[in-house]
Amino acid sequence: MPWSNLLPSWYKPPSQSSLRYLFYGILLGLSFSLTSTSLALFFQARRRRRLAAHDHFEPRPIELRSDEVLNGVTGLIGNTPLIRVNSLSDALGVEILGKAEFLNPGGSVKDRVALRMIDDAETVGLLHPNTGSRIFEGTVGSTGISIATIARARLVPIIMPDDVAEEKVKALHALGADVERVRPASIVDKKQNVARQRALNFGKHSSSGEPHLVQVPSSVVVSTSGDEKNPDDLMHKPRGFFADQFENRSNHDAHYDGTGPEIWRQTNGSVNAFVSGAGTGGTVAGTGRFLKSMNEKIIIAISDPEGSGLYNKIKHGVMFDYKESEGTKRRHQVDTVVEGIGINRLTDNISLALPIIDDAFRISDAEAVSMSRYLVQHDGLFLGSSSACNLLACIKLALKMDWKEGQTIVTILCDSGNRHYSKV
Repeated sequence: MPWSNLLPSWYKPPSQSSLRYLFYGILLGLSFSLTSTSLALFFQARRRRRLAAHDHFEPRPIELRSDEVLNGVTGLIGNTPLIRVNSLSDALGVEILGKAEFLNPGGSVKDRVALRMIDDAETVGLLHPNTGSRIFEGTVGSTGISIATIARARLVPIIMPDDVAEEKVKALHALGADVERVRPASIVDKKQNVARQRALNFGKHSSSGEPHLVQVPSSVVVSTSGDEKNPDDLMHKPRGFFADQFENRSNHDAHYDGTGPEIWRQTNGSVNAFVSGAGTGGTVAGTGRFLKSMNEKIIIAISDPEGSGLYNKIKHGVMFDYKESEGTKRRHQVDTVVEGIGINRLTDNISLALPIIDDAFRISDAEAVSMSRYLVQHDGLFLGSSSACNLLACIKLALKMDWKEGQTIVTILCDSGNRHYSKV
């Protein structure tokens, strides 16, 4: 019996032309399948090569395009490069990268803060250019130099301790600032905040009328004189503006919107820790909070010099330094070589930083001076004492975590050693 008789009566075998079309269809399908698979494998391999090359990308300084024209001095602020500290990185096996803030036009990280404080004050109408207003600030030097560099006001009165490096005083005088030097005092001393009092009293001397006081939530104080019922009159009157970098939220915002995003971009997000000193607290608060928002596993640590209470605040929850004893808060502060970082009170900016700070390291004057000299000899980096403290804290953090290869620690190189000749 032929096999065709075994098939159902309703079944009709396909013709030769139908079989031929079926064969062609299968052949075309296989061809398309092989082609698409080959293309997919090709693009995947190319993507892997590009990622591998990206992983081995060497950080380099930011380059300005030849056709780019910056808007005056303020256009130079920010976008500072990350510098690999070769001697420390090679010795530890960990990438130690420093944000070269000393390349800002005013020579320090405080340029960012000064610009943001002035811009914010003008935006909300607390300051008006070309009105003869004055910006008052109490500082150990760097913030004053930055304000004097950037300020639209003709004269910037700066209140500063009488024990800071002379180089800072000379720089302020060269920039046209009016420097008043006072003896360092505890925060509970009524004479401590001279800059604030000078701003409050400014209105009395700028006009025959009584000064009007504006107290904004971020603790900034503005005094002016004129007719309080006539806002236009007040707008064009000279104002005394107390910048108050310790309590001014613009300090934090400058780093949250600037320094933090720059570090994240420059490291392509591959940062394991950020180390910074804390004077006002704005740098560690703003930069640290931004980095934590991008990756909560990033370690935020502070370097704290002798005489400062932040180390014990982080470690033990108490703002206290071993060189101080009960009842001595009204005495002069502990003298230290390190300038610009360390404090014995909680500022608004420090308060923003406390929830995100993971660790703290105590740095002695002897360690800071030794590190400053080491960097000059081995890396050609002539940095200030606060930068030396930051790098020492990077070393201590790497050793504590037992990091030996592949990790990246970023810190702030606050200013140049040119401002510290007389002390370091």
